[in-house]
Amino acid sequence: QVQLVESGGGLVQPGGSLRLSCTASGIIFSFYAMAWYRQAPGKQRELVASSVISGFTNYADSVKGRFTISRDNAKSTVYLEMNSLKPEDTAVYYCQAAGGAHDYWGQGTQVTVSS
Repeated sequence: QVQLVESGGGLVQPGGSLRLSCTASGIIFSFYAMAWYRQAPGKQRELVASSVISGFTNYADSVKGRFTISRDNAKSTVYLEMNSLKPEDTAVYYCQAAGGAHDYWGQGTQVTVSS
């Protein structure tokens, strides 16, 4: 059974930082591209950052220079370091594992940026 479990969300003031973690089980983690998506109320889910097997990373324009995705294959974990957070970063953040015949999703973790 495949599971992706996110953690690290919460309430933070504008300008603050958070680090999200997503730990996978039931898959060969190093074979999968990993990504973070987010969905704000009333909006479509959007790609925030991705990390493919080769190590190449990609970011949405809105988070470039503020967010960093990284992965630890030995721990089957992908991270999203978020700095200089803005109110518009408020959303539920989801972890995705993409590869093979299936994509897998975590349950999501809420990030709220507010003073």
